[in-house]
Amino acid sequence: MLMRTDPFRELDRLAQQLMGPGTWSKPSAMAMDAYREGDEYVVAFDLPGVTADAIDIDVERNMLTVKAERRPVAKADDVQMELSERPLGVFSRQIVLADTLDTEHIQADYDAGVLTLRIPIAERARPRKISIGVGSGRKQISG
Repeated sequence: MLMRTDPFRELDRLAQQLMGPGTWSKPSAMAMDAYREGDEYVVAFDLPGVTADAIDIDVERNMLTVKAERRPVAKADDVQMELSERPLGVFSRQIVLADTLDTEHIQADYDAGVLTLRIPIAERARPRKISIGVGSGRKQISG
């Protein structure tokens, strides 16, 4: 059997055990990607093993908060855990959104362990052409 070694795996595991799982008052971070796609920003969060009902998304002013909880899977009494590397507990991420984003129309989809938020750019922030009027009716102010 071929095994790949990671010299820091045990150190990471020990740190996770000492610090414990994330709680609602002290959550762990979650991985994310953010990019612009056309007229909207897309933010994708990795949440494998989290059910959709364990995800909480809030927007207050321009602060977006995503919290999720990965709960332990119920096991029978005669099960003995041999290896447990998947972290359990609470995960959270906060993002400050620009004023140019339309927080009233955020769309959220959850598929295959990835939460994807689509945030449209506000109409007022989109580039637009301004027409120039040619006025022949100039008036002179006399005083």
